[in-house]
Amino acid sequence: MSVKRRNARPRVVVIGGGTGSYVVLTGLRRLGLAPTAVVSMADSGGSSGRLRDEFGHLPPGDARQCLVALMPDDYQSLLLRQLFTYRFDRGEGLSGHTLGNLFLTALSELTGSLEQAIAVAAQLLKIQGAVVPVTLGRSTLCARLQDGSTLQGEAAIDQRDDASVGIDYVYLDPRVFINPQARLAIHEADLIVLGPGDLFTSVIPPLLVDGVTDALRESSGRLVYVVNVMTKRGESDGYRADDFVRTINEYLGAARLDTIVVNTGIPTERVLARYAQAGQHLVGCDDASFPPDVQVIRADLVTTGLLVRHDPDRLATTLLSILQEPRAPTLTPTRADNHRAQSKVLSTER
Repeated sequence: MSVKRRNARPRVVVIGGGTGSYVVLTGLRRLGLAPTAVVSMADSGGSSGRLRDEFGHLPPGDARQCLVALMPDDYQSLLLRQLFTYRFDRGEGLSGHTLGNLFLTALSELTGSLEQAIAVAAQLLKIQGAVVPVTLGRSTLCARLQDGSTLQGEAAIDQRDDASVGIDYVYLDPRVFINPQARLAIHEADLIVLGPGDLFTSVIPPLLVDGVTDALRESSGRLVYVVNVMTKRGESDGYRADDFVRTINEYLGAARLDTIVVNTGIPTERVLARYAQAGQHLVGCDDASFPPDVQVIRADLVTTGLLVRHDPDRLATTLLSILQEPRAPTLTPTRADNHRAQSKVLSTER
């Protein structure tokens, strides 16, 4: 266990991937922090999946998004951001790939691993923070559906045609172990942020890596979960804020959440109607029932344009305010709680 520093910037770790991590990291970077992104390695779709299968390296997509989020200046780095996120829409073998994914794959070939490629890219891009793969092992995200069938691969889970059958649980096959650098970052963190993001394909996959929940339990940092603004068809249909929290707790084992951040802002009716056509709805929180030993922060955090997202600046400010608040008192887990956690772990290993 590390000794916390005085009069220094707080050490913040963001665990996950995709757009959710991008939003959190962008806001923290704008506040002058240098956060560490512990990135999911479960991506198997699109450009990332193709490059993983063709070259045998870990998927670069989530790491690319985090690198872009941590580029040091919104304006001076604009062209570089656009280059890293540029997606080819034509060209034999190029169509569908992003330049950033190709860049990281080339660096992986030169350096021998995605971990080294990310480290080199971080230096070249002069990012404000660090990006660390949650694991260095290759594995596949699998989902057991409520009808007993099984899906293999993040893309198959995320983009399945029939989303009417819900997800029972997800697991990794084969088992993989936490990257020592990820463990160190978690142990030394003052604040650890889970979410927002797709529940079963972005937020939970890092928690399935052996050693991650142990590191979270051992860390003295505040563990925060940011609840999604919108549900997602096939993953969180009909979920309220407390349903998201209950599901996250099932995968945390003996680790415990200190704080839950819930959005109370409401997008326009026009935007909500457009999302409803895709089977996505605003996550309700008015009558949500949360664990009694967890701090709950409710705030208007939503921003809307073409897409509904958390506002990165307001979310980052809210997250940092948590460090100024006293912790909620710890309640001793009951035997029933321990039994449920153990049962969940056993079921995901089958």
